Amino acid sequence: MKNYLIGLCMLGGILTCNAQSEAKFNYFSYQGNDDYYKENPLTAAGDYFNPVIGGWASDPSICRVGDDYWLVTSTFGYFPGVPLYHSRDLVSWEHVGNVLSRPSQLPWLEGLSIDKGGIYAPALSYNPHNQTYYMITTCVMNGGEGGSKNFYVTAKDPRGEWSDPVMLPDVEGIDPSFFFDEDGKAYIVHKSDEHSPVKWSNYRALSIIEFDPQTGKTVGEPVRFREEGVGPEERLERNEGPHIYKINGKYYLLAAEGGTNWVHSEVCYRADSVFGPYRRWSRNPMLTQRLLKTNRNLPVTCAGHADIVQTPTGEWYAVFLGCRPWNEGEDHLGRETYLMPVKWSADGFPYITQCLDTVSIKGNIPSLTGIQNSDQAGNFTWRDDFNASTLSPEWMSLWGDPAKWYRCGDGLRLKYADLDSKSGRTPACVLRRMQHHKFIAETEVEPAAQSAGSAGLLMVKNEQRQMFLAVEGDRVVLYRLGKKKDNQLIASDEIGKVSGPIGLKVESKGKTYDFSYLLPGGDWRILAEDVPAEHIATQRGGFTGSTIGLYATSATL
Repeated sequence: MKNYLIGLCMLGGILTCNAQSEAKFNYFSYQGNDDYYKENPLTAAGDYFNPVIGGWASDPSICRVGDDYWLVTSTFGYFPGVPLYHSRDLVSWEHVGNVLSRPSQLPWLEGLSIDKGGIYAPALSYNPHNQTYYMITTCVMNGGEGGSKNFYVTAKDPRGEWSDPVMLPDVEGIDPSFFFDEDGKAYIVHKSDEHSPVKWSNYRALSIIEFDPQTGKTVGEPVRFREEGVGPEERLERNEGPHIYKINGKYYLLAAEGGTNWVHSEVCYRADSVFGPYRRWSRNPMLTQRLLKTNRNLPVTCAGHADIVQTPTGEWYAVFLGCRPWNEGEDHLGRETYLMPVKWSADGFPYITQCLDTVSIKGNIPSLTGIQNSDQAGNFTWRDDFNASTLSPEWMSLWGDPAKWYRCGDGLRLKYADLDSKSGRTPACVLRRMQHHKFIAETEVEPAAQSAGSAGLLMVKNEQRQMFLAVEGDRVVLYRLGKKKDNQLIASDEIGKVSGPIGLKVESKGKTYDFSYLLPGGDWRILAEDVPAEHIATQRGGFTGSTIGLYATSATL
């Protein structure tokens, strides 16, 4: 009996310890407050805001099956990988799931750079000959220094589970994309590895290889993309992000060119055979904003990396990435997804902009009977009370699946894991994209009664640039988290022993942030005001925008 009682006491201690090791978040809310959207509301039928998917949503790829449009974007070092969006009208997008949602589909992220490694440029396609969706992509290891892994996954229903990865050892480089021809044959076009000094040659570093859908493997040797009509004197950055289409019996190849900064562009080629030779359009680029003045009002920059789709009634539209710079680059949005109609030149080439054409923040599709209705564009309010047993698809974590650190239902409970958010290993955090220059993000946290850890709102650019507003023991703190142990305590308020939940709030004013907290029965108090946004700005490098969410840790900060 004595041993039995001791066992009960030990079990009770374990249960108590487990209960005390969790922080409970009652909700998370996000409200966009950008001035442009408030001052220029959508009013006419067919109106829509650009970007159609705001915030970091880079490298969009689109396909249509029937009346359904499906779109995916890059995720780099975040898990789950490759968000899946759905629309019926091209402008109102819903985040319905994630293609790489299981650890077995994405086992390579641990230790990679959040915003330079991981999943690059996913391409989504539908093969009508076997009624199968394909998503093909590259996992770049250590920013490219550790090589890359090209693979694809498949699904009969894009909303359902996708297969485990099928590796493509004969497809080198990055940015692969499928093309399914009318005769049932299939091909993969991709940016090749650069084994020789071919920069500024008309090789352009692309390759095309045949693919057998029945065996799921490539066939034969890759054929280098052959281009006519351009010489090395143009000294253009090599192509990437290629897609092939067959339109009216001709093969068209679209590719990004010029790198990912302000000179980014999209170019078009045409051929009589899938392997070419391809002739470059004489009026390329078919999309760019690099010719425009940098000081123009509400500029969209870096436009490129396009994919085109045809509507059921025959019109063509393009999705592509672009940026809305703010405060000389000190913004947190990254590269976003835009939509514009595709026009056709007199000599039969598609284009989106020419000369001084601008990418507007507001557009109109005359054939639409309504206006855009989406929680991905314009100002919107998004809230999660965590009542479901699983996380909403918008939530991501760093380097892997955080399932062992959280539980949902009647709020979100995060364990105080002994891992920090810069470690290269998956911490106890869930994050979502920032989608506005100006926004308010808010939560309510109930810390563990005897926790020695910190729990609150985390803002992330990468593993070296983060900010953390948290309840830590008897105080509320704001940290600027930097390289390794280079963390700074920006502000701190003693709050004593508090019974009940504590509110935490971040307000982005575009160039700066305000950080506040709310004690039970009280009013909001400013902890730190006008904190510069530069620490987590997209100008600080990498390919992602910034994210914000919930985080608990017992690691020393």
